Amino acid sequence: MNSNEKMGQVDDLLTHVWMVRTFLKHSEEAEEDEDLQKVHRMLYDYMHALGVFWDKRDADGYIEQATRKWHRLRNAKDDFIDLQPEISTHMNFQMARRSLQAAVDRIGRILGTLN
Repeated sequence: MNSNEKMGQVDDLLTHVWMVRTFLKHSEEAEEDEDLQKVHRMLYDYMHALGVFWDKRDADGYIEQATRKWHRLRNAKDDFIDLQPEISTHMNFQMARRSLQAAVDRIGRILGTLN
């Protein structure tokens, strides 16, 4: 897969991350939980760091930045997986956890940082 294809696939998966981030940001639970606020900020920061490369269609720069910062995305996912049962067992939170985990793990495989 070339850099342009990788960039397109990663960016498509980030649409799922964006929706999870938006759900978390606007949840009542986030108003009360600093750790949950940290998760949605880390998700935003990762996506924001890629925006300039996407706008320029700089696939090599996008993939390099995505790989360099992937640990932050992975950490946000891991933190949410740990936090989710404590925050809420509501199906919306369970599905957000599953969606984030699937998207982030797939991004890791595309970037070659996760087997």
